[in-house]
Amino acid sequence: QVQLVESGGGLVQAGGSLRLSCAASGRTFSSYAMGWFRQAPGKERDFVAAINWSGGNTYYADSVKGRFIIARDTAKNTIYLQMNSLKPGHTDVYYCAARYGRTWLSSSAYNYWGQGTQVTVSS
Repeated sequence: QVQLVESGGGLVQAGGSLRLSCAASGRTFSSYAMGWFRQAPGKERDFVAAINWSGGNTYYADSVKGRFIIARDTAKNTIYLQMNSLKPGHTDVYYCAARYGRTWLSSSAYNYWGQGTQVTVSS
């Protein structure tokens, strides 16, 4: 089992920045691909960013390219999502997810999920 705990969400004004963190515990963290997803009430969980087991490959949704950066610190068993130039449209609950092996961009491929952290961007 892998346990994931997100933190760092909150309220920020448009144009501001937030950094989300996701601390992992349990199995060997370095063997897992990690991802960030977002979800609005009543809607599907959408892909935001993902990173492979080594941190050498990153993937982004088109809507966040150039604004968000995903990174991982294997020594701390933690991944991050640096969110810059935020807009009201980025308001959602953000989830961290893990899957063993290769990186996938679909939420259905991930086995482990955190509890989510709310990000609210005011205009």
